[in-house]
Amino acid sequence: MGLQPLEFSDCYLDSPWFRERIRAHEAELERTNKFIKELIKDGKNLIAATKSLSVAQRKFAHSLRDFKFEFIGDAVTDDERCIDASLREFSNFLKNLEEQREIMALSVTETLIKPLEKFRKEQLGAVKEEKKKFDKETEKNYSLIDKHLNLSAKKKDSHLQEADIQVEQNRQHFYELSLEYVCKLQEIQERKKFEFVEPMLSFFQGMFTFYHQGHELAKDFNHYKMELQINIQNTRNRFEGTRSEVEELMNKIRQNPKDHKRASQFTAEGYLYVQEKRPAPFGSSWVKHYCMYRKAAKKFNMIPFEHRSGGKLGDGEVFFLKECTKRHTDSIDRRFCFDIEAADRPGVSLTMQAFSEEERKQWLEALGGKEALSHSFNTAIIPRPEGSINDQGLYRVVGVSSKVQRLLSMLMDVKTCHEVDLENSADWEVKTITSALKQYLRSLPEPLMTYELHGDFIVPAKSGSPESRVNAIHFLVHKLPEKNKEMLDILVKHLTNVSNHSKQNLMTVANLGVVFGPTLMRPQEETVAALMDLKFQNIVVEILIENHEKIFRTPPDTTFPEPTCLSASPPNAPPRQSKRQGQRTKRPVAVYNLCLELEDGDNPNPSKEDTPTSSLDSLSSPSPVTAALPGPPGPDKNHLLADGGSFGDWASTIPGQTRSSMVQWLNPQSPTTTSSNPAVTPPSPGSSAFLFSPPATVVDKPPESVSSRKARAVYPCEAEHSSELSFEIGAIFEDVQTSREPGWLEGTLNGKRGLIPQNYVKLL
Repeated sequence: MGLQPLEFSDCYLDSPWFRERIRAHEAELERTNKFIKELIKDGKNLIAATKSLSVAQRKFAHSLRDFKFEFIGDAVTDDERCIDASLREFSNFLKNLEEQREIMALSVTETLIKPLEKFRKEQLGAVKEEKKKFDKETEKNYSLIDKHLNLSAKKKDSHLQEADIQVEQNRQHFYELSLEYVCKLQEIQERKKFEFVEPMLSFFQGMFTFYHQGHELAKDFNHYKMELQINIQNTRNRFEGTRSEVEELMNKIRQNPKDHKRASQFTAEGYLYVQEKRPAPFGSSWVKHYCMYRKAAKKFNMIPFEHRSGGKLGDGEVFFLKECTKRHTDSIDRRFCFDIEAADRPGVSLTMQAFSEEERKQWLEALGGKEALSHSFNTAIIPRPEGSINDQGLYRVVGVSSKVQRLLSMLMDVKTCHEVDLENSADWEVKTITSALKQYLRSLPEPLMTYELHGDFIVPAKSGSPESRVNAIHFLVHKLPEKNKEMLDILVKHLTNVSNHSKQNLMTVANLGVVFGPTLMRPQEETVAALMDLKFQNIVVEILIENHEKIFRTPPDTTFPEPTCLSASPPNAPPRQSKRQGQRTKRPVAVYNLCLELEDGDNPNPSKEDTPTSSLDSLSSPSPVTAALPGPPGPDKNHLLADGGSFGDWASTIPGQTRSSMVQWLNPQSPTTTSSNPAVTPPSPGSSAFLFSPPATVVDKPPESVSSRKARAVYPCEAEHSSELSFEIGAIFEDVQTSREPGWLEGTLNGKRGLIPQNYVKLL
């Protein structure tokens, strides 16, 4: 049961029950006062903890902002660049979040702490003062009554009357004070219901605002998060491919370190101990030097270096070699020694000691000694994975090694190549055929894209805008030998078909790049530095697949632009997109818009833009294949391999039926299968060749909608992101529609769909 009401009429009687009710009201107010006091204390602790959390979060954000990744190699991919920038994005996100938290902490002070303190001081404090006065007047009133009643009746009447008047006046004053106190007690009991709860409501409103702001920041961040997930997945895929290559190279070098020495500008280099003579009686000392020798100039460099002293590098010496003489143990009490005389230091002879007899032979050979050292070269075949057109992991799932070897042996043998029926035979699984294809390409004496152009292909993949990369690779493809370009065209067309089925097989353009980058563009020298460029080889293959029609069906522009980075708007052009203080700018990624629009399956023939550049559910790294591809039999093969013949030279020695079969794997509609061999019929549904065949209708660009509009570029623009379009003044865009990105449009230019800055174009 709640508190009983205090009746004003009871103030005059001032009964014991009335006093009990007053004490109950006073006890409740005292409990409320203590509760509010504790609540204010907890609120201040909450504010202090919030500020401490904010300080820690800001420090964490500051640490994220200051860290920068260091990458191996001389360039980074777009994915790695986005990953490097992600820490600053995280830092900005936390900074924005803490700004909202700071606002919330200030609102807690203003909306909760101060109102409660005011209520406690002005309302509950006033009641306490009234209670003191009431208790004091109670004591005074009843003391006066007791004193008055003890007056003797024998007193004069005038004295008694005066006393009666005084008591009555005092009782009236006490009665009025009692009325006011009772009114105040009941008023404060009712007032606390809203003056206490209203600040709590304001406090929670501030909390809800903070969490809502956090939700809005998270929504704004979600677009970037999805893009970053693809960057991370692409980088992980490339890492898995590179790791297997690095481990294989490491194992080969571990087994035969001398067969994998790096090409160097020096004829010989390595560590030698050099004898330094000292005045008697100290004798001589031997100091380790790193020595380098150029035979053409007869220039000898040596730099003292001691690993055990923390890698301290000393001052180097340079001289020109006159002659080198081998020292025998009968002339010096040390093994593996030889003497060097300097042409520019007459009379000065240096005695040096190699680490072993074998290394001494190498130095003697390089410096003009009589003992030669033969070097062998071991070319390794780096296998790759494979699969089936709609099965997950096409070109990643590895075929059985023995079956792959058997198929290759039959195809490369003139006597058995006619017996191979890739379409109707149940002996050859699709994964066996694709593994054989990859091993064949991998085992060519020279990769399909040639050693000569390897470095040229890598350069545009490391820098420049997406448009300039495509133009550069377009130009370089047409510099390939005709046979190589023809085979590359057939292969890339097939891979484009595979990527168009990526929703079923998960082999996106990025995943195919991981598989075929090392196959088509292996470096001439296997080094860790070369393996670090695998990711750029993958990018080159991705560009070939995504731009197959342009690269292989149109002549290249010999004046393709150098890579540039347009970071500002053209003169008098409106800004691309403004950034308000404290707010992140959403990043436009056209690929997501397109993917979302095509989820309903309106387009039965997806173009390359319908497929994301990577899959978040990509397959794990494949198992290595250890079998090597057997070459063509007979002396012709050996001659071509020894002379380093081109792909066209070697391919010309392959039996005609084998070449026909290989082309049929990749391009079932090729005239090779109908004109040169009429007995071969088109692939039937369910056959291996049918799985590789392209769709019946190839969509070059998205179909125009009824409500589509055209637009003309009024400013030139260089794409800053793969989802944007690059264009010159006057370019005409088809199927222009409003994007969900503020300030951007979506349109199609030259068969490619992407984002367009709205203030860069004029609608027609």
